[in-house]
Formats: sequence, C-alpha cells, structure tokens
Amino acid sequence: MDHCRPPRRGIVFILSGPSGAGKSTIWRAALTSIEGLEASISLTTRAVRSSETDEVDYHFVSDDEFKRRVQRHELAEWAQVFGACYGTPRGPLDRAVAEGRDILLDIDIQGARQLRRQYPADAVTILVMTPTFDMLEQRLRLRGTESSAAIERRLERAEEEAGAYAEYDYLLINDDLEGSLARLRAIVEAERWRVARLRQGCVPWKR
Repeated sequence: MDHCRPPRRGIVFILSGPSGAGKSTIWRAALTSIEGLEASISLTTRAVRSSETDEVDYHFVSDDEFKRRVQRHELAEWAQVFGACYGTPRGPLDRAVAEGRDILLDIDIQGARQLRRQYPADAVTILVMTPTFDMLEQRLRLRGTESSAAIERRLERAEEEAGAYAEYDYLLINDDLEGSLARLRAIVEAERWRVARLRQGCVPWKR
C-alpha cells in the first residue's frame, strides 16, 4: 500500500458476472497480484467442487447454519442461486471499511445489488463478461461438469445478467487474464485516489 496516500475509508470492490465469464479466476489472481486487496470469502450451502478448498474458496455450511446466520443478521447480502444459498459475512466488510482496508468480493448480480444498498459510498461494482456470448457458452460446455439442461439455465441467466450492465460502475471484458488484471488494477488505483473517500478532518496539508 502507498503510504503517501491520505487517510481514507476502505473500499468494497465487487466482481460479478455470469458463470463462465472468468470472474473467479480474476478474483484469485488479483488477490496475489494487486497490492492491498484482501479476500472476502462467501458462505454457501452447495457441495464442494473438486477444485475448491473449504475456507479458501468458500465457507461451506449446512442449510440450517446458513439460515441461522440470516436470522442473526450476520450477512451483508445473500441469495439463492440454482438451488444453493450464497452469502457475504457482514463483520469483515464493516471492519475493513472502517480501518481503510480494501476488500475484493466475487458475488452474483443479486448480491452486488444488495451490497450497493448496504455500502452506497464504499462499494465499487465491476461486471465481468466475455467478449461474445458464444465464448461464454463454449467455456461452460468445456467444463464438462453439468448437464445440457443445467448449462441452458446458466445461459438464460447470463443473458439477464448481461442486460444489467448499466447498473455497474465498470464493465470488464475478460478476453485474457493478463489484460483483465491490468484493467482491474487501473480501476482499483483510480478508486483509491478518489477525493470523496478521504476521511474528513484527516487531510495532511494543514498547518
């Protein structure tokens, strides 16, 4: 982190987009290549995939545990997608914003909308899309992890999500990982220097 920056509030950076757009790949790469970004790990009730690790990719919890978290108002956002529940713990976000630390989230469009309402001055939303819809479909089919019917449901949802691009602050076309990371880094840097994020009364140029 650049120590020359004036004190400011933390930023909640939100990556969202349809399955197959590559947002999770960008999320993981950004956490290791963009200085000062911290992970927000979501809760989910879905089964662990072979490429995933509990407490790293998600906090995998039971349906009952998820319901308890919702009832205790511990989640900043949550949604049910394709039969599974997903949610973002509120505590880590509140602490990061208050302490001037930046968090990077990988959540769907429903979650992005909720977080914009929860953190209107501190959230930055970024929609990740492939250059073409055909490329998105190809990526989903190459996974080989779902039935044709399941893929069709994802494609229908992807069309809905793509149509909501105007709700986002930024559109990130993921044609290749290196280019996408470079564009994301530029977004992060620009947002960190926004005057509106400076803490009132903490400007260092007073006598």
